[in-house]
Amino acid sequence: MKKVALITGAASGIGKEFSKIHAKKGGDIVAVDMNAEGLKTLKSELEKAYGIEVYTIEKNLTQLSAAHEIHHEVLVHNIQVDYLINNAGFGGVGAFHERDWAIDLAMIQVNVIALTALTRAFLPDFIARDSGSILNVSSTVSLVPGPYQAVYFATKAYVTSFNRSLYGELSETGVSSTALLPGATKTAFGDHSGMNKTAIYKKPASAAEVALEGYKAMEQGEVEVIAGLGWDQRMELKFIPFLSSESLIKRMKKQSVEH
Repeated sequence: MKKVALITGAASGIGKEFSKIHAKKGGDIVAVDMNAEGLKTLKSELEKAYGIEVYTIEKNLTQLSAAHEIHHEVLVHNIQVDYLINNAGFGGVGAFHERDWAIDLAMIQVNVIALTALTRAFLPDFIARDSGSILNVSSTVSLVPGPYQAVYFATKAYVTSFNRSLYGELSETGVSSTALLPGATKTAFGDHSGMNKTAIYKKPASAAEVALEGYKAMEQGEVEVIAGLGWDQRMELKFIPFLSSESLIKRMKKQSVEH
């Protein structure tokens, strides 16, 4: 029986790679994105290549009603979602007090509110069936402070914390919740946010590699997976618990400014 994956931010970057992976496995997709042309291209490419069905929903997740409207549309069309992949998100660089508040508020809406609302909308359906998998795309930056990227780092810290708590609640059910924590990844995200100009982006991984690690972890029901990091970067993460808050903040401050 075909599994249906609902993927936000599906038209590009890691989201598009998730879509390809799921399509290759023969699964149908509910692709959500605000890019209408990108959705049209994705639908054409995947349906032609893999003989699956891609149902597209053009939606701007900065709108408070977006999650409810997406869930309602899926119900109206009698689509049973088996995998919920909360991938959509964006970031930005700059001193918190100087950044455009409307942009940071939209970031919180997409990275935190929409992700949480979609999970809340679909989880009761999963619980009722005692099956289903959730994949929340967080980031390795969720584990550290982020001077000059304060809101972005904080939103990803929320995603990691939220997912860990949800994993605990679901541990005795047939439903799982997994967090994907990628390092810097080669997508348009870095260019749009300006993060590609910071030291954090010195060794970006491929979107395909990151998506595959996340998808596999979701299938296996793991609580979280760190993806797309070299051995030296993984070693740096292991030393984080041994650093004082002040030392860690200074270290991350150097990496979060343009180089």
